[in-house]
Amino acid sequence: MKDNSRRRFLQNAGIATIASVSPLAAAPEKQKELFIHHVYFYLKEPHNAEHEAKLLEGLTKLAKVPTIQYVHIGKPAETNRSVIVRDYTFSWMCFFKNIIEEEIYQTHPIHLEFIKDYGHLWEKVIVYDSVGPKKVG
Repeated sequence: MKDNSRRRFLQNAGIATIASVSPLAAAPEKQKELFIHHVYFYLKEPHNAEHEAKLLEGLTKLAKVPTIQYVHIGKPAETNRSVIVRDYTFSWMCFFKNIIEEEIYQTHPIHLEFIKDYGHLWEKVIVYDSVGPKKVG
């Protein structure tokens, strides 16, 4: 009887382990989709040159996270059309091979340190994440 109970326990534990695995691991197609992470930073003091330079310093450090394939740090362009938003301080756009690489970025020590060291500078961030095929056409 004890042997049977132990076996049942081990089987249930195995099922629980499988069920707790990330759905990303069970979806290999997610590993093939290019992942773009686009963040808009709004400084608490938008016209403070010192704070702007400090945030740029932090973003430059953040670009060293190894799973990032490409990074673009931008400021609002001098374009004027009704659909263009220009009220942010910095745009941070980075490309990852897939969502798994982006998840690694989210918990990477450099990213966590960036939030800790520079988070006091911004009043808000807006994030747009998107996925898609690696190549079109």
